[in-house]
Amino acid sequence: MNDLEMYREQLAICDDKIIDALMERNAVIEKIMAYKETYGMPVLQPAQEEKQEKRRKEKLAGNKYQEEIQDVFKRIMRNSKRIQARKLFHYNIVLIGFMGAGKSTISDYLSTMFAMRLIEMDQVIEEREEMSISDIFATYGEEYFRSLETKLLKELQNTNNCVISCGGGAALKEENVKEMKKNGRVVLLTASPQTVYERVKDCDDRPILDGRNNVEVIAEMMEKRREKYEAAADVVIQTDHKTVLQICEELITKLMELNGK
Repeated sequence: MNDLEMYREQLAICDDKIIDALMERNAVIEKIMAYKETYGMPVLQPAQEEKQEKRRKEKLAGNKYQEEIQDVFKRIMRNSKRIQARKLFHYNIVLIGFMGAGKSTISDYLSTMFAMRLIEMDQVIEEREEMSISDIFATYGEEYFRSLETKLLKELQNTNNCVISCGGGAALKEENVKEMKKNGRVVLLTASPQTVYERVKDCDDRPILDGRNNVEVIAEMMEKRREKYEAAADVVIQTDHKTVLQICEELITKLMELNGK
């Protein structure tokens, strides 16, 4: 065996060790998840993730392969999150609720923490139509926009383990709700009219308000939609005066309870 063949053999042995280590690591992740579930511990623990990241940086300080190894660990961490997501959610998480209830914020956080694919329905529709939601409403009307939502929800039946953030009016259409529930759990995020107003008062891309952006109008619209929202929801989460982490932990806990029924 010449030197090159020897080095290649050493490389193959290293690869085998990496595979074995990753299999062991993934098994430990599942054990941690089972432990958390058994003892009712929070699933999301960003402080622990930060602690692990700090430990890796300290260990790699001054290492000439620091950048390359960190890049590998980013992928490892992402896949670890995917393992957690698959174990917890074999379905899509569909977020509904009035504008300003927190759908975009919560969907973004969940997709990051669990490496789940994020689908912002309004954004997808805007990209496909090559115009803003406001322009779609003004040009074609609300009914046309709602039909686009229905079409997209039907397409999403071929996906799983995604976080889907719906527009505020998506759950008002019975056909849309049926599509959401075929492969998803519907989570209603809600907040007080005052909280919603504070969150959307500076936005000019809310066509449904039509320039009537005040607490009274928001309260009236929310009450008109409340019954349909609640009828569509598998889980309801109040978002007032809660951190994103608190909201997501409550959401995960309620979905796990739903899974156990």
